Amino acid sequence: MLRVKARPFFLGSGAGQRWACFHEAQSAAPHALVLYLHPLAEEMNKARRMAALQSRALAEAGCAVLQLDLHGCGDSAGDFADASWRGWTGDALAGARWLRGQHPGAPLWLWGLRTGGLLAAAAAREIDEPCNLLLWQPPPSGELALRQFLRLRLAAALGEGSSAELMKALRRQLAEGQAVEVAGYGLSPALADGLQQATLAPPPRAARLAWLETGAQAAPEAALAPAALELLSRWRQAGWQVQARRVPGPAFWQTAEVETAPALLQATLDVFSREGVSA
Repeated sequence: MLRVKARPFFLGSGAGQRWACFHEAQSAAPHALVLYLHPLAEEMNKARRMAALQSRALAEAGCAVLQLDLHGCGDSAGDFADASWRGWTGDALAGARWLRGQHPGAPLWLWGLRTGGLLAAAAAREIDEPCNLLLWQPPPSGELALRQFLRLRLAAALGEGSSAELMKALRRQLAEGQAVEVAGYGLSPALADGLQQATLAPPPRAARLAWLETGAQAAPEAALAPAALELLSRWRQAGWQVQARRVPGPAFWQTAEVETAPALLQATLDVFSREGVSA
């Protein structure tokens, strides 16, 4: 079995220092460059093992993979409370530039889990080349993702009033420029506002989109939620090559114990082993 060379390092310096880990492709030349963008807050920690397993598997399959901790997350500089959506988009662009600098000829993929998928779509709109996207369990909108995150605060505040009133109070606090604490994370207005406005609209330079979800049972694209099907239809209309399906596996980004989804790992490898991966 090949031993993947994983090289941790810091991208940038000072306040712009971002922790990264580069997994070298186990081939003479990589047939794809893959940048991993993690999900929000505690979901990032829950998904660490899956991200590492998939990164190593992709490297063994001939892809060069860069894992990146965004501003205020993991081992990167800054506090989560100081993070902004615009700043995170800049981090993604910096990671993509670094990867492109290593291997100028290989096609670029942005791989995002949950809100990382929204960030991948945002970054792809600013990259001046066709950029393929691999999305794991993406929320249909940033507004929904923000609402789900704020609900963690509501669950912790059970008994302090109605959920509707508490949600209004949190929204009002953010609108007034004040950060709110959610599950131990300080959510800044700049991050909340950017996330709320984030969408999964297709970037103008059409390429390939691989959309993978987990669930109790495997299912073809036709069995996905109506909101997902509507989005996928829009991407196809914009000229994107789309493949989507659900594979069996847990919601590992939110389970109490750290879990893995082997079927998702294999489904992702299938995406990169198909003919035309370099298109």
